Amino acid sequence: MSVTVRSFAKINLGLRIGAARGDGFHELLTVYQTIGLHDVIQVSVGRGTGIEIQCADPRVPLDESNTCFRIVEKAMVALRAKGRVVIEIEKRLPVQGGLGGASANAVAALLGLERALGKSLSSSERLRIAAEVGSDLPLFLVGGTVLGVGRGEQVYPLEDLAATASVVVTPEVGVSTPKAFAAWDGMDKQGLKPGPSGALNAALKGRSSTAADAAPSTSSGQALKGRSSTTADVALKRRSSTKPDAELTLAAGSDRMDELGRRLSAWLSERCSSAPSGFVGRGRAENPLLWLVRAGIENDFERVVFPEYPELSDGKSALLRAGAKYASLSGSGSALYGLFVSREAAARAAARLRKQGWAAAATATLTRAAYWRRVIS
Repeated sequence: MSVTVRSFAKINLGLRIGAARGDGFHELLTVYQTIGLHDVIQVSVGRGTGIEIQCADPRVPLDESNTCFRIVEKAMVALRAKGRVVIEIEKRLPVQGGLGGASANAVAALLGLERALGKSLSSSERLRIAAEVGSDLPLFLVGGTVLGVGRGEQVYPLEDLAATASVVVTPEVGVSTPKAFAAWDGMDKQGLKPGPSGALNAALKGRSSTAADAAPSTSSGQALKGRSSTTADVALKRRSSTKPDAELTLAAGSDRMDELGRRLSAWLSERCSSAPSGFVGRGRAENPLLWLVRAGIENDFERVVFPEYPELSDGKSALLRAGAKYASLSGSGSALYGLFVSREAAARAAARLRKQGWAAAATATLTRAAYWRRVIS
C-alpha cells in the first residue's frame, strides 16, 4: 500500500536561546507556527526488508542519516512490523532554510508508515520517537500554534489562531544551524554582541560534531556556511566552556529567557483576555498574530546570522518595505517570513519582491484543524 502525506513547514514566532545545559544543549523558548508551504512524502510498504529513500534533490541524504530513515527504523521496531519501506521525498521547501523541512518530512513519513501498515502508535510513543530523532520533530505531531521549550522538543499546543497571510522569502544561501549556535557561543555573554573575529573563529573551531562543523574556516562568515546537520539535536550542541563562562552564560541566559517569557505571556494574555476591549486598550477584531509587533518578540539567531549574511538582513527589510506588519528570520535561517493583513496584500508583496529578484511565495499560517485536515493527501 502507498500513502501520500503533505509535509508542512513551520516558522518561529520568536526564538530565545537560553543557558547551556549540562547535557551540552541550549535551553530554548519559541512559538512554532505551521504554514501552508509543504513537501510531499510518499510511503509504501512491500515484501522484503530494509528502508529506501528516494529524492531527486542531490542535497537530501539517501542513507541512514536522513531523518525519514531514522524515524521509520525506530517506528518499525515499535510497531513490530516487517516489510521493505520505500520513502519518496518531493522537495518543494528549501534545504537548510529554517522551515523545519527535514523534521516535517520525518513526521510525515511516520504518519504515512502507520497508515500504510494499518497500525498506530500511541500519541506518547510517537512524541517519544520523534524527540529521539530531532528536537523540532514533535511540533509537527501537534500542528498549528505550538509552544516549544526545553531544547525545543517539549511542545504544548496553544489556542488556535486565525489563519494569517504571509510571505516566505528563501535566499539562495544555506546557514549551518550547528555553526550558528557556535557563533552564538562566541558572542560577548554580557553585552550579547559578537566579539572580535578571532574570538569567534576560536569558538567555531572549538566544536566539531559533524564533518561540516570540523571544516576549518578563516572568517566568521565562512564558519556559518555549509551543510546543516542531519538532526536538530546535534545542531543544539555547543562548545565546552570554562566554569566562569558557563556561570556567566547561565545568569545571562536565564534573565533573557525570563524576558521573552514575559513578552510571550503578555501576548498570549492579551489574546485570551476576557477584559473589555477598552480596558485592554484596542479593538478585539485585530488579528492576534500581528500583536507580535507590539510584543517585541525577536529571533536571537538574527544577532549572529545577519552580520555574516547581509542579504538576509536585506530580505527582512524588503519584506517590511513590501508591507509586512511583522518580519523575522525563521529558525537559524536562511528563510525569512512576513505577516500581512490580508491574502491580497501578501500576494501583491510576493509579486513585488519577485520583481526585485527575491524568491518569494505567498502562503498563510495553518490552524491546527486545517493542518490535520490537509496532512493526508
